[in-house]
Amino acid sequence: MMPTQLKRWSIVFLTAGLLAISLALFAEQAAQSKKPFKVALVYDIGGRGDKSFNDSAYRGLEMAQKELGIQYVVAEPTQGSDREAHIRRFAAGDAQLVFGIGFLFTDDITKIARDFPHKHFACVDYAVQPGLIIPPNLLGLKFREHEGSFLVGAIAGLLTKTNKVGFVGGAEGPLIRKFEKGYTAGVKHVNPSCQVGITYAGVSGAAFINPGKGKELALSLYNGGADIIFHASGSTGLGVFKAAEELGKFAIGVDSDQADEAKPGVIITSMLKRVDQTVYNTIALRVRGEFKGGVQEWGLKEGVIGYVYDDKNKQIIGEPVHERIEALKDKIIRGELTVPYE
Repeated sequence: MMPTQLKRWSIVFLTAGLLAISLALFAEQAAQSKKPFKVALVYDIGGRGDKSFNDSAYRGLEMAQKELGIQYVVAEPTQGSDREAHIRRFAAGDAQLVFGIGFLFTDDITKIARDFPHKHFACVDYAVQPGLIIPPNLLGLKFREHEGSFLVGAIAGLLTKTNKVGFVGGAEGPLIRKFEKGYTAGVKHVNPSCQVGITYAGVSGAAFINPGKGKELALSLYNGGADIIFHASGSTGLGVFKAAEELGKFAIGVDSDQADEAKPGVIITSMLKRVDQTVYNTIALRVRGEFKGGVQEWGLKEGVIGYVYDDKNKQIIGEPVHERIEALKDKIIRGELTVPYE
């Protein structure tokens, strides 16, 4: 073969080789682009099955899987150190968005977001601290829980027969005090002479997973004259419902609609905190490429905070009370009524 022919064939083989490599890379990229978007989520203490906070987060994942076609993986921490380990493991894997559910994740997820700047993170109930710089790949999700708590407090203040109501919180701290302060303000707004008994199950995360303690605290409040108790205590609140059932009293649920967690008529209403909606919305933003770090806050105005009024409880609450609560809700949304939270 002549040198010119060899050169010509060399060029042909080189071109064919480059084409083959390009096609292989294109095929690989196409395969990658067809992979479902993957989300990782680490539950708060108590995990799935709390009938409240964590279960709401799970519903958000399910909604995103059904409507957006995402894949997801979850983990349940068993102790404080597990939170960081799970978040870091998911960040190092193939998840493109990692959630921490609960304010206890704040420090860990902030640190890990800095360590993995090309991944995205979101924290429900993110605890904003003075001077804290939030990484641009981290979204802190906050709620105006005091607004919804005010409304269910007003319901309790209008419906009480003993002029005494109660509140059972999980771990005492800034977050749960928002529920307490809003609830108390709502009671007093419609019934200034009503007494509000306040108690907490503890000071650590374990206070949210102790139904026995919840029942004990509720029995004490009920036996002291309270006829309605609002809880903000995770699965500890299931004990509050048991106490209400045993004594023929009433309770108010939290985060999710908890009407089915007690005998019919026991749960007057539930203060809704749509963690499912915020989880879904955050995933949708990331899938569309519109994710931005920082802090987002949700309340009555955004339709994320609210209360239950439906066929199960409308006869208990009654339309006159419902109309008054809706009027208070409108005032809060318009800024004519400010609800305290600390």
